[in-house]
Amino acid sequence: MSTPTRRLTVAQALVRFLSVQYTERDGVRHRLIAGTWGIFGHGNVAGLGQALLEAGEGVMPFHQGRNEQSMVHAAVGHARHLDRLSAQAVTTSIGPGATNLVTGAALATINRIPVLLLPGDYFATRTADPLLQQLEHPTEADVSVNDTLRPVSRYFDRVTRPEALIPSALNAMRILADPAETGAVTLALPQDVQAEAYDWPEEFFAERVWRVRRPAPDPVELAEAVRAVRSASRPLIVAGGGIHHSKAEEALKTLVDATGVPVASTQAGKGSLRHDHPADLGGIGHTGTAVSDELARTADLVIGVGTRYTDFTTASGTLFLNPDVRFLNLNITGFDAHKLAARTLVCDARAGLTALTEALSGHRVNSAYESQYRTGKERWEQVVDAAFDAADENAVPTQTQLLGALDAVVGDEDVVINAAGSLPGDLHKLWRARSPRQYHLEYGYSCMGYEIPAAIGVQQASPGTPVWALVGDGTYLMMPTEIVTAVQEGLPINLVLIQNHGYASIGGLSETVGAERFGTAYRYRAADGTFSGAPLPVDLAANAASLGMDVLRAKTVRELREALNAARASDRPTCVYVETDTANPAAPPTEAWWDVPVAEVAARESAVRARGEYDRQVADRRRHL
Repeated sequence: MSTPTRRLTVAQALVRFLSVQYTERDGVRHRLIAGTWGIFGHGNVAGLGQALLEAGEGVMPFHQGRNEQSMVHAAVGHARHLDRLSAQAVTTSIGPGATNLVTGAALATINRIPVLLLPGDYFATRTADPLLQQLEHPTEADVSVNDTLRPVSRYFDRVTRPEALIPSALNAMRILADPAETGAVTLALPQDVQAEAYDWPEEFFAERVWRVRRPAPDPVELAEAVRAVRSASRPLIVAGGGIHHSKAEEALKTLVDATGVPVASTQAGKGSLRHDHPADLGGIGHTGTAVSDELARTADLVIGVGTRYTDFTTASGTLFLNPDVRFLNLNITGFDAHKLAARTLVCDARAGLTALTEALSGHRVNSAYESQYRTGKERWEQVVDAAFDAADENAVPTQTQLLGALDAVVGDEDVVINAAGSLPGDLHKLWRARSPRQYHLEYGYSCMGYEIPAAIGVQQASPGTPVWALVGDGTYLMMPTEIVTAVQEGLPINLVLIQNHGYASIGGLSETVGAERFGTAYRYRAADGTFSGAPLPVDLAANAASLGMDVLRAKTVRELREALNAARASDRPTCVYVETDTANPAAPPTEAWWDVPVAEVAARESAVRARGEYDRQVADRRRHL
């Protein structure tokens, strides 16, 4: 008996296949590929472009982007907000359209967020060779510019024959739906193959459900973990993004309520506990709170849950100073679980925390330790209050006072998005996260330009949710173009645009490493040729308005608060533009170090001083073995 088939082009078949893929976790089903972003050129317009047109919005929703990188950022924002259970695809032409995907792909893979990339590629038949935008490699004829996506993709394939799509597409879905493997997935599609017809087996288009596993901890590993926790006198949980991805926030709270073990959070893990929980100590590491970093230095057991332990979290290996400190890592990936020579629980975060809570029945930390960290938390809350407070309502706001004004406006359901500049440090130290999804910081790649497209992705994932993209002028100038998309789609994202005339974060870092803020200010050249003249007369608010946003200008603390309230109440994309007081930033000082190597020899005194401080700090580095 012959197998039923359907004659379609490769592009048409791929769109149909993607439309019937689902994830399922805890009995709840999600569409795996919820929609496709696209910019069309000669490499995909006649293939995927025609296929998306023919399929229609009911089969595969289409979103029109303005920049290939930002389309990936939007897809990442969407997938992260939906706990990685739903993703989006991104299609581009060959050449610059494809290579523009690389930054977004790196961001997705580093942050373990699923996104499907479908760049066009050169003719598989080589009949048109070389064609427009082709990279001609003299010794590797099968290399194309799409090969730049290999190192930043969790799965890569070039589909050079129609029938090769079937195993490739299935493998792509497997990776996207696997919480231990997910990231960017790239299927490079030669433009002639996209348009080629093939008789596809009907079962290729059958509805397919990819179950997202919750692996339980190994009993031996669990027993070892319990012994480690029971024997520790100063345990500290480091909450990472894996808690959010697993929806393990309630399981974490149950464990903490039962045992009294305090929680410090990474950028990705902030909000794992509500800010007002007595055991929530806020951020940890270079941008952490005083109480978190103080406990980290004296902890004898660090329990990492869903964290990658980046250099910001570990203060470049100088934070965990107790000579007897040991690590217990609960992570769904063995790669991350084994970091810092830790005891491991390789399992789902929620499953692991639940099992740990049950096995620790009756155990609680010493009351003196509990009293110590609660007192430290109370002291830090006073620091936050002081940073947020604006005594003069008619003064130009500092950046921390801006955060205080926003804190007074948002509700529990609001989402605050940021990725780069000085804001991540201030937010990690000061923001009072009220719900698991409110604090949306992309700090795995800290990519300037992420915020606005990510806000669009979050708004698509959660219509009606107030979404705030916080950007400085440096970040805004990197990638404002998706404002047009928000206007086109009627997505009422809120943009808070902070003008401080340059790269404030790197300017401050430059000063501490002896580089004297070189090349970090947006100013005219002075007579000596340096960029130290007057600030540039740019009007970014006018630019945002020209792209279709409603713009509210705020010059004082009072005007800022009024503008933020108006933006939240609006049903249109709205920009709140404010120039902040950079002379008096009012941000709390850094509580832990970060290793940025300083010139070992230099003629300028600033660099010589910075090297002396560097040598002093690096002496505390430990390799935990």
